[in-house]
Amino acid sequence: MRILFVAGPSPATVFGLASLAVAARQAGHRVIVAGTEELVPHITGVGLPGAAVTPRTWESLIVTDRSGGAVPRMPRGIEPERRHHGGWFGRLAAESLHGLRELAAHWRPGLVVGGSMSYAAPLLAAELGVPYVRQAWDLYDTRGVDPYAAEELRPELAALGLDRLPEPDLRVDVCPPSLRPPDADPAQPMRWIPYNRQQELEPWMYGRGDRPRVCVTSGSRETEANRDFLGRLVADLAAFDAEILVAAPEEAAARLRETAGRVRIGWMPLDVVAPTCDLLVHHGGGVTGMTALAAGTPQLLLSRWDIFASTMRRTAERGAARVLFPEDTSPEAVLRACRELLEEPGPRKRSAEIAAEIAALPGPAEVVTALERLAA
Repeated sequence: MRILFVAGPSPATVFGLASLAVAARQAGHRVIVAGTEELVPHITGVGLPGAAVTPRTWESLIVTDRSGGAVPRMPRGIEPERRHHGGWFGRLAAESLHGLRELAAHWRPGLVVGGSMSYAAPLLAAELGVPYVRQAWDLYDTRGVDPYAAEELRPELAALGLDRLPEPDLRVDVCPPSLRPPDADPAQPMRWIPYNRQQELEPWMYGRGDRPRVCVTSGSRETEANRDFLGRLVADLAAFDAEILVAAPEEAAARLRETAGRVRIGWMPLDVVAPTCDLLVHHGGGVTGMTALAAGTPQLLLSRWDIFASTMRRTAERGAARVLFPEDTSPEAVLRACRELLEEPGPRKRSAEIAAEIAALPGPAEVVTALERLAA
């Protein structure tokens, strides 16, 4: 069977789909992962065939509409943020459709798998008349975003005779049971297997010293906002009696090294490093958070946006994390939260319990069997 996976706009969306795509390939199916031009090196970097379907970058989609007009930067507030996300993820889908149609004309898939907000996937599957699977990238509930994506995609839906986004024939969810919203849609559960770009390992990556180890990251994107975020965190933690790791793309790392002092900074395989850490401090990225949960590592989540607050709060209410919002993120608050997470036994215990939940879920190979049944 030919299975087309449709990624989103960032490397994390590739990493989120990788375990199922790899399992499908190992089961003997032919797989292609489609994404933006800038994502192809990340797709091929995890050992999967990658096809570029649009040259548009995620940054350009965020700040310009279809006609090239300026779009305001991300607003604050749940509904404005949902509208903003739905708009630019919808534009990504519209921009990707031509390339996806060309790909399918030469390599017709029997099944299309799209990530949480890969809205081109259901449109292409509907055009081709093949099953569509929606696989969650992470914990975040995107149901509030979907109507705004449909609004952006009204012309494409009308061309298919539709007034809403097609429902998936199967949902695949990586959320551990204790963190799933009580009203979540029925789904095939799947164990989270972390993926990220690899490099030659050094002993410190899989070993550790005597001091507590704290890893700080802002994900896999290199932006000025992410550099500022990491720079502030490194400064806040400078006086902390711990080994500090800063996981960042090399472009950001080069600038941070100028001011960070004696801190390990650079790209590091988080799937290897996270299990050695006592605490992961990050921006609330979905793949980063899932990797920490699977490793049983407590988290300090420094939320920038309201849209992700409910998911972060569920993890905090379960006792595996603390959440600080922008208005509360002073250096003193960050240090206090770090101390609590490192010194109290509860967060480590609760994180280990969630990791055990994740380990008990069906593996990607078992989920491939569900895809085969669906296609048959």
